[in-house]
Amino acid sequence: MKGWLSLSVVAMAALAVAATADEKAERKEKAKAAPLDLVKRLAGDWTGKAAMHGAEEHDANVTYRVTSGGSAVVETLFPGTEHEMVTMYHEDGPDLVLTHYCMLRNQPRMKAKANGAANKLVFQFAGGANLKADKDMHMHDMTLEVLSDDHIKATWTMYKDGKEADKTTFDLKRKKK
Repeated sequence: MKGWLSLSVVAMAALAVAATADEKAERKEKAKAAPLDLVKRLAGDWTGKAAMHGAEEHDANVTYRVTSGGSAVVETLFPGTEHEMVTMYHEDGPDLVLTHYCMLRNQPRMKAKANGAANKLVFQFAGGANLKADKDMHMHDMTLEVLSDDHIKATWTMYKDGKEADKTTFDLKRKKK
């Protein structure tokens, strides 16, 4: 009887170790999908302030909408105004990428870099259309921080002549229905 009890304890311990390994693998798999999922969580309408460094703050409205069977997110900055711009987020293989359709009439592309923070995406310039990156003014980098389910900050960095020219920070809260 004592042998069976020991064998049972060893079997239960082995099952617990296997379950822990499965849970770790599942968490690792979810972490891979997390960047796009983080952006999908933003679906809805947001309002707040946009501040260009060195300029006055102004009101900002932003809308996020999940589209294309959950494979992309459309971000609309300043919807319905003459300054309206659209950013598309989607996966490209293992990477999260964006294309920003700017009122400057160019389309910079950026790729999120791995930074370890679960609530922060750091996008870096990865080319673009309708621009010469070493000369033309364009959005070059963007950092998106999800501070809570109802509060985000996005900082867009603009380049001109191959170097940083300005930053705009959006401090937004989710609109309540």
